[in-house]
Amino acid sequence: MILEVRAAPPFHKNGYLVGCERTHEAILIDPGDEVGDMLGAVAERDVQVLYILLTHAHIDHISGVAQAKEALDVPVYMHEGDQPLYAHAVEQGAMFGFTVRQPPPVDVFYDMTPVRFGDYEVRIHHTPGHSPGGVCLQVGKKGAAGRELFVGDTLFAGSIGRTDLPGGDYETLMRSITGVIFPLGDDAIVHPGHGSDTTVARERTSNPFVLEYLAGRRA
Repeated sequence: MILEVRAAPPFHKNGYLVGCERTHEAILIDPGDEVGDMLGAVAERDVQVLYILLTHAHIDHISGVAQAKEALDVPVYMHEGDQPLYAHAVEQGAMFGFTVRQPPPVDVFYDMTPVRFGDYEVRIHHTPGHSPGGVCLQVGKKGAAGRELFVGDTLFAGSIGRTDLPGGDYETLMRSITGVIFPLGDDAIVHPGHGSDTTVARERTSNPFVLEYLAGRRA
């Protein structure tokens, strides 16, 4: 599998390019402020991006959608639950003191049908809590349970997503982590929206926020 990640200030949010090594068909995940570098990776890897897939619609994950859509002319996919956030991207940017372009309309709202590119498919899992329409994108070979999880800001190495932003909810987030992401397998690789990769096994057994939550449920 072709995999490229880029991040840029001010949010240092991870954008991902995922491609099929045989066909060179690809997807672009969460183009943000690093979008120029991501488009450079598209050219360097000589891949054909078929879709722009969003894990959620907080401003750092969508600030580059307009530029990516103009450059690639491909459909944008997102969960409908985050449409209110997406529609107010300019206002989101203003909250952080940034001027951002309003992204183009979403072309397709996820209906949980797998998205296919080359020899791979993306299985969509709804993981609300950080935002109402957050999703985990599970990438693997067609017909197989993928081991590559692109989780947005739901789960990080040693941490979890914020729940103090509009639409966030702690209990919902923890259910998404423990009830949706963890059952995808201990050997699954977690590619978060910020920071370094981790694994489901590592976060299930050592993430302090997860351990505290699980201990509270057992009490």
